[in-house]
Amino acid sequence: MFGRAPKKSDNTRYYDILGVSKNASQDDLKKAYKKAAIKNHPDKGGDPEKFKELAQAYEVLSDPEKREIYDQYGEDALKEGMGGGGRGHDPFDMFESFFGGSPFGGGSSRGRRQRRGEDVVHPLKVSLEDLYQGTSKKLSLSRNVICSKCNGKGSKSGASMKCAGCQGTGMKVSIRHLGPSMIQQMQHPCNECKGTGETINDKDRCPQCKGEKVVQEKKVLEVIVEKGMQNGQKITFPGEADEAPDTVTGDIVFVLQQKEHPKFKRKGEDLFYEHTLSLTEALCGFKFVLTHLDGRQLLIKSNPGEVVKPDSFKAINDEGMPMYQKPFMKGKLYIHFTVDFPDSLTPDQVKALESILPPRPMSDMTDMELDECEETTLHDVNMEEEMRRKQAQAQEAYDEDDDMHGGAQRVQCAQQ
Repeated sequence: MFGRAPKKSDNTRYYDILGVSKNASQDDLKKAYKKAAIKNHPDKGGDPEKFKELAQAYEVLSDPEKREIYDQYGEDALKEGMGGGGRGHDPFDMFESFFGGSPFGGGSSRGRRQRRGEDVVHPLKVSLEDLYQGTSKKLSLSRNVICSKCNGKGSKSGASMKCAGCQGTGMKVSIRHLGPSMIQQMQHPCNECKGTGETINDKDRCPQCKGEKVVQEKKVLEVIVEKGMQNGQKITFPGEADEAPDTVTGDIVFVLQQKEHPKFKRKGEDLFYEHTLSLTEALCGFKFVLTHLDGRQLLIKSNPGEVVKPDSFKAINDEGMPMYQKPFMKGKLYIHFTVDFPDSLTPDQVKALESILPPRPMSDMTDMELDECEETTLHDVNMEEEMRRKQAQAQEAYDEDDDMHGGAQRVQCAQQ
């Protein structure tokens, strides 16, 4: 099975596609493209590939800068610098912009596409209380809207001219010589028309937008934060971003950013609350009031005779976060208990506790055997500081060892 031979990458193929000579004028190029494009248009049963090649060839040769690059360096230079010498452009858009609409009557069957404007993203800081109860926030924003006086034309008459600097493409190509047979091409928006591809006569500029086609408008948006929404969740206002002519307006998107809460932590639909008990409360029972995120006060108490161990958890059903779009369903509220032990006890307190608490475990060794054991001394230690100190010592020892070996090696090399 044989495939098509690869197309030559030289500086004559585009002229051959249009059927003109290398010294053809712009008028010759226009006539050749018009005749061939109508003949090969897919709406008239033409060859889509041939139609695409015609648009690609005309796009390059009708632009003086691109034509100069093509004539000097060939098709490969355009591929590297401009995404394939115009291959990224739509041949139907080229055709319709050339003819100002379909020449067949009734318009092209595919219609004309509009580019989409960019979305505008704003962070929105919310508290955990906001996400628990739901809230609304009114925000004032500035955005561009199409000028009502000129309907986005930029001129009083509605007329505009093709920018001479970029031939209406909105883009310019600059060339840098990096060395023998090496060039770098950079594509950038035309500074004369600000990338629009057209210019407006100074006397004909719209007095309201000064030819910019858009004006600034302030708008107040009410952002509804629903119960149970998550950190990072997006709230979208479709079509509320900056407007521009011949552009589908983008969206304004608010991204929720939850602020840290001093008491509660959220994990999905569950809430976690930290509470410290005294040793007496842990052994003999406790009772305290927990103020919830909506201001309700919950009485939290232990069962009679219950002992709470350090680092233990208890849960209350249906007191966690409301579920998004199911606010009547809630997760759990977990309470994490830590126990605050006293720093020391008096001899009388020790005797009193010994008379109440279970007896100490008996040792298997006799008093004589215990007397023969070596005495030790316990001291308090902060393990985090201890580990940092050990790491610092290890690094210091490593550096000293490295200096000694490096010094010995240098002396040995000097002797040789």
